[in-house]
Amino acid sequence: MQCKDKQTDKMAVQEVIKFTKMHGLGNDYIYINCLEGAPRDPASLAVEMSDRHKGVGADGIILIMDSNVADFKMRMFNADGSEGKMCGNASRCIGKYVYEHGLTDKQILRLETLSGIKILSLDVKAGKVEAVTVDMGEPVIDSPLVPVISDRPSVINAPVDTSAGEVRINAVSMGNPHGVIFVEDLAKVDVHTLGRELELHPMWPDRANIEFAQVMSNDRIRMRVWERGSGETLACGTGACATVVAAAINGLTSREVSVELLGGTLEIDWGDDGHVYMKGGATTVFTGSYPRTT
Repeated sequence: MQCKDKQTDKMAVQEVIKFTKMHGLGNDYIYINCLEGAPRDPASLAVEMSDRHKGVGADGIILIMDSNVADFKMRMFNADGSEGKMCGNASRCIGKYVYEHGLTDKQILRLETLSGIKILSLDVKAGKVEAVTVDMGEPVIDSPLVPVISDRPSVINAPVDTSAGEVRINAVSMGNPHGVIFVEDLAKVDVHTLGRELELHPMWPDRANIEFAQVMSNDRIRMRVWERGSGETLACGTGACATVVAAAINGLTSREVSVELLGGTLEIDWGDDGHVYMKGGATTVFTGSYPRTT
């Protein structure tokens, strides 16, 4: 339907967007099937729909699209409208969505993202996807490629001054940039203040996700995450991967670790082949339609 806007004398376009709300350990996104057409201006749509008071409420939106090089393609937009390159929790949810909606019968899928093609292995029982393992590829620690601005070839356990004093940063990319900080007591960290400050630190040319991690044992880490463009979220798959990589490099844990987040636990394995593998669940919350005028 088109309606004339009296103030601008332009034609207002109304569209109804069908969506599915899903989450991976509480990291929630709004999933839109775009195989037959994508919504207009997804950046502004992400801001509208993600609002937890006036919209659907989410950490952002995920567009499921056709791909010329893989089975499906993912585009993700954070709650502030910025486009992200990769989201581990969202990739697991996409695997569940496309299988359970009959868009594929494959249990091993190739998913195109802005950070490359990811391989999804689905654990299926009685027609339902119970868990998904994602081959997240090889981590990147070379400073120019993370990217992080530094005179060091890689930023590992590097001192950074903050309003809360000096912290030690580990810069790792898992398709998106992460700053991992190991702390003695996670409960004493002001995640919101320090996370926001470090996300916007000039060392990151594209901002960064910030992880605060407490090592509990050789194979167990507790973590909270401040995601760029979204704020604190209950889980972050790429952040959990980056944290295990940083922990292993610093000799704090093994390469196979359970990462406990506010929303649940992810199993991370930095394999002998150099790839990082992430296993976790995915949950469908509800479906709906969102009316929009542009």
